[in-house]
Amino acid sequence: MADASHEPEAPAPEAAGAPAPEAIRVFVVDDHEVVRRGLYDLLDAEPDITVVGDAATAEQALARGPALRPDVAVLDVRLPDGDGITVCRELRSRMPGIACLMLTSFDDEEALLDAIMAGAAGYVLKQINGSDLLSAVRTVAGGQSMLDPATTARLMRSLRGPEPEEPADPRLAALSERERAVLELIGEGLTNRQIAKRLYLSEKTVKNHISRLLGKLGVERRVQAAVIAAEVREHEAGPPAH
Repeated sequence: MADASHEPEAPAPEAAGAPAPEAIRVFVVDDHEVVRRGLYDLLDAEPDITVVGDAATAEQALARGPALRPDVAVLDVRLPDGDGITVCRELRSRMPGIACLMLTSFDDEEALLDAIMAGAAGYVLKQINGSDLLSAVRTVAGGQSMLDPATTARLMRSLRGPEPEEPADPRLAALSERERAVLELIGEGLTNRQIAKRLYLSEKTVKNHISRLLGKLGVERRVQAAVIAAEVREHEAGPPAH
């Protein structure tokens, strides 16, 4: 019996060429439209990166981000209705696999520490050049941290280091310099919004500082902190001259 004819098999789709690796899905959050569009265009022009969406506020970021399933979120630290660090923490609670790359105009050690505590994978200044930003996105998308242990350890040491000036009142010893500044402004009767404006912080960050300083001072209410601030001010002023 004759052998059945054997047709050559059609090549598998993969054989025609290796499948392209899946592009890194990036979500951009910045309240300045020019910066946001610039980031969008820079990132989306790369063959291995796709910008899946953007947002101008913390509220938009949390509403849009999870549905877009990004691999990387590039987040401005300062947003009009909150801060990128809080957005990072929220996004990571909903999408544990996301890598957050914090973007800021300021080299702020406290913000960097907050970013580390929120689980950010990287922290870069807006002055970074385009190629370095692309490299940072690829690094964090690959599961690596831009916050290397040496940098983090050095930062922790600097934050734990001696304060430039020891507070005269022992109750303030546990407070960071920023928390002392916030306490002083509470004592002056400023609102959270006014404190945020004075210290160039978001209101959310001010609330976080107040929450921490109340805990450190062992009080529960803002008015109690204001009383302590007044006592400290009086103590530092010394007795009235006769």
